[in-house]
Amino acid sequence: MNPATPFRRPFTFRIDLRTGVPLYRQLIDQVQAAIATGSLVPGDQLPTVRQVAVDLEINPNTVMRAYREMEIRDVLDTQQGTGTFVAQQTVERDAVEHSRGLEQLVEEFAARAGEAGFHLEELMMALRDRLAEGKQGSALKSKGEKR
Repeated sequence: MNPATPFRRPFTFRIDLRTGVPLYRQLIDQVQAAIATGSLVPGDQLPTVRQVAVDLEINPNTVMRAYREMEIRDVLDTQQGTGTFVAQQTVERDAVEHSRGLEQLVEEFAARAGEAGFHLEELMMALRDRLAEGKQGSALKSKGEKR
């Protein structure tokens, strides 16, 4: 490992059966979120369809559907016999996908916080404090800021 390269944890999928979001959509959203945050970068290899299906105990066709949809959108590139990789040229999500992704993140965030005993008001205050302190995270941007 190159000492100048920061250590990155391997990408793993997780599913939440309680959300009502189709499993293939959850897989797609997780890959897109990982790309947006820099957890996945162009050239990174994703686990095989079989490995994801075994790890998550889901039908391989579900994983195949997610991978295929991301290939069509040029998010992933599958090379026969080599594997599936994050495409070198990732495309911007359209407004509907952006909105859907944000909505899912908010729902997951609120659900997890609720399970941990936090109230919505506490979350809002913490987010406002974080914004005021400029602690948005390296992958986030202020509204109106260009990447």
